[in-house]
Amino acid sequence: MNLEQRIDAFVKLGLRLKEFTHTFYDDDNSEFQKVLASALIHNKWFTKANQLMALNALTEMLDEKKLHQWISTINFKLQTSNPKKIGVIMAGNFPAVGFHDLLCVLITGNILIAKCSSEDKILLPWISKLVIEIEPAFEDRIFFVERMVEMDAVIATGSNNSARYFEYYFSKYPHIIRKNRNAVAVISGNESEEELKNFGKDIFSYFGLGCRNVSKLYVPKGYDFGLFFRSIESYSKIMQHNKYMNNFDYYHAVYLLNDIKFLTNNFLIIKEDKAISTPVSVLNYEFYNDMQSLEKELENQIEKIQCIVSNNAEIQHVVPFGKAQQPELCDYADGVDTLKFLSKLN
Repeated sequence: MNLEQRIDAFVKLGLRLKEFTHTFYDDDNSEFQKVLASALIHNKWFTKANQLMALNALTEMLDEKKLHQWISTINFKLQTSNPKKIGVIMAGNFPAVGFHDLLCVLITGNILIAKCSSEDKILLPWISKLVIEIEPAFEDRIFFVERMVEMDAVIATGSNNSARYFEYYFSKYPHIIRKNRNAVAVISGNESEEELKNFGKDIFSYFGLGCRNVSKLYVPKGYDFGLFFRSIESYSKIMQHNKYMNNFDYYHAVYLLNDIKFLTNNFLIIKEDKAISTPVSVLNYEFYNDMQSLEKELENQIEKIQCIVSNNAEIQHVVPFGKAQQPELCDYADGVDTLKFLSKLN
């Protein structure tokens, strides 16, 4: 199986997923509906809407032109007769979050030894089954395991605590170890209502559980949150989800009892805090005086930031409002080029 065959298989996978998501409500699409229902039963955060959102993002990624352009960004010998066994410990914070690692390993001709997160054990094995149906040669390249053994390299994603364990346990292997990261947003104060409405996607998609979800705002001194709250009002239905509502009610009570100042619109809590990571339903903010000092602050926090959302084009690698959860193939988690890492194993 050469590179063109692998690319063709993933292009066909994208078309198959697009067909499934576009005919989700058809009666003859019962198998796909059962898969999504099973994933929801297993993890209540994985609503069908969120699963469809994640799968639609994959279909955008699996475009033939994009795949060829992505692969061409690095020149390395693709594995054929001597593939490497790549152990991948996957995250499970939102549906199919480990797909990009799966794609990187398989597109380069290597063997995937994957351990799914306990939170996301349905979708990726199902997607892999589709890949094998499209290209049977992948059958001896994809393995889902409970325990990682006999690897040549490791890619592991987890919390800051688990990352320390991974660093120790996998120290003898070439590895990528990913820790907690979040997106932040830089607000200028001149955003339109439409921009802020789009910004709501960056906050509320996947209930804010993704590493590319915004958890921290940097706002100019004296910023009035009135327009911000009005612009995101359409996301108030998020409170209909029991687990999100429980989080909101819990932190609302905790902050009241501890006399912590905050603002709320009854479905999102925002409070002044230097921390970047926040619990579900909470958004931190911090005032800044000028862009020069803010850029230094962002640089100091770079190890905790997955991406920066803003309409300020002066900020390097900025993501437009509403696009944080629509990464391109080259938008690597933690900024570590997975393809480059795999190329060094040859």
